[in-house]
Amino acid sequence: MNIERLAAILRQAAQAEILPRFRKLDPGAIETKSSAFDLVTEADRKAEVFITRAITEATPGTMVVGEEAVAADPELLDRHIDAETVIYVDPVDGTGNFAAGLPLFAVMAAVVHKGETVAGVIYDPMGDDWVMAERGCGAWLKTPDGAMTRQSFAAPAALEDMGGSASTSYGEPVARAAYMANLAKVRVMTSYRCAGHEYRAAAGGHSHFLMYSKLMPWDHLAGALIVTEAGGYVARLDGSAYRPEHRDGGILVAPDAASWETLRREVFTV
Repeated sequence: MNIERLAAILRQAAQAEILPRFRKLDPGAIETKSSAFDLVTEADRKAEVFITRAITEATPGTMVVGEEAVAADPELLDRHIDAETVIYVDPVDGTGNFAAGLPLFAVMAAVVHKGETVAGVIYDPMGDDWVMAERGCGAWLKTPDGAMTRQSFAAPAALEDMGGSASTSYGEPVARAAYMANLAKVRVMTSYRCAGHEYRAAAGGHSHFLMYSKLMPWDHLAGALIVTEAGGYVARLDGSAYRPEHRDGGILVAPDAASWETLRREVFTV
């Protein structure tokens, strides 16, 4: 699917189904999934239906796998893993922020063709712009008027001067304790509770590292491609390449291989 068309669909879904509900959700429109920090709202479901319908109408036969569809039918995730083209969709990334009325959420999509991530889009409904990438073409910030700015990952820095984001909540208790203690070695550690905005910030050169314990394709495929195209280095915590079929093993993003090794050894180790 053409990346420009995909980007436009994400924007249309946000304008039709997400933004009209921002700070206007009834209590009954917010539900808990696996925990009090794992939420779904009416906006998530409506936006996913909108995006799925629009993609399939534009490109009949393309398989769309959305976060909420998988929540309803977990077997969907693996049932279509071998399809020639799959588009993974996160209709509202940062649902907890959205439900709390915080303006830090995103709409994301990644295109996987023959087992490789070939395109990714992260749309910010509040800023009304996209960060997007196609494999081999760089990462770009694009606004609706067509203006484009190339994105570049931060330059390497000493460990004590690094700042970045880490999501440790899905890690094993021993690993979480080790990570939290070791993060005192870096200058700044934060979490936006929205991977989409963390990837956008990193692609724009505003973070030295990102770390996530849990891997779901709609959360990380688009962002991993974008930061790679921006010049960053991405690998699972065991050093292997991150691929669409991976669900665990964690992911670490850094400015280069040497920085990645330092962060893995000094911070994200058990």
